[in-house]
Amino acid sequence: MRELTQPAVAARPGPPSVDAQRRAARWDLLVELAVTGAGVAGIVLLLLMIVFVVREALPLVLDPVQREQASLAKLLLPQPWRDGHAPALLWNPTSKVPKVSVWPLVIGTLKVTGVALAVAAPAGVAAALFTSEFAPSRLRTWVKPTIELLAGIPSVVLGSFALMTLASALQSAFGFDFRLNALVAGLAMSLAIVPVIYTLSDDALRAVPHTYREAALALGATRWETAFRVVLPAAAPGVLGALVLGVGRAVGETMIVLMASGNAALVSANLAEPTRTVSATIAAEMGEVVMGSTHASLLFLLGAILFVFNLVLNVTAGAWVRARLARREGAPS
Repeated sequence: MRELTQPAVAARPGPPSVDAQRRAARWDLLVELAVTGAGVAGIVLLLLMIVFVVREALPLVLDPVQREQASLAKLLLPQPWRDGHAPALLWNPTSKVPKVSVWPLVIGTLKVTGVALAVAAPAGVAAALFTSEFAPSRLRTWVKPTIELLAGIPSVVLGSFALMTLASALQSAFGFDFRLNALVAGLAMSLAIVPVIYTLSDDALRAVPHTYREAALALGATRWETAFRVVLPAAAPGVLGALVLGVGRAVGETMIVLMASGNAALVSANLAEPTRTVSATIAAEMGEVVMGSTHASLLFLLGAILFVFNLVLNVTAGAWVRARLARREGAPS
């Protein structure tokens, strides 16, 4: 008779040995210590940067000479730029009678950031909504890396594009009096922040559970209604985080504005006029300033203003997200 062969039964692995458990515990401890150390080092480095900037700006308060040259009234209120002329908001700390109003720089920063956000926010969120909800998988694999490649383009390249190509094209199309202006800088800036907004928005939209989409479609909603009325509101906290990071990038960007804005510290709402931002002022003037002077302290004060702006922006956005999540959790089911 033919012998019946029993199928081989795979042996079940036994519990790990005591030595293996100890090795795994040691590796877990090392990884935890490495992650903790990296986090603590980052926090300490950030605090040291803040302390350094604040320390260099403190002479504006502690030094009587600097306090006289750059008082709070001179920083915030219009000052007469010449005897017998009307008061004005001017930034010219190296003149014979220094003018140190920060408003031209703040207004220029807001103008450029506003233009960049007005272009990049709808473009980035719409592109993320398309790739996450409507694009075929094969198209998605090409579109997303292509948009994210923009993040790797150096700022000086985008600034050169705006300086040599975009500025001339806009002046020819709209007849601007000034070739370099806030609109040119803002449009070039939008190219730098679109990848940030798109990538984070796409991740937030993909994190929405598929049950949301299935429930909306089962109730008779179209794909567009599901995307705009269900998926996008559910991903709103993540999309807001993407916009906040985009604004932070735009406010801190230097080379694009330095090359494409015209670098004129003017107080004007006209986007077709030259402007100057806070970060561009620091980059343009820090290399030639005398350390310890009032001018140097003013530049560090501008850096502190950027810190405060980003802090307020992040705290406000975080409070909005927490309030929205709390309202969603407290809503009746």
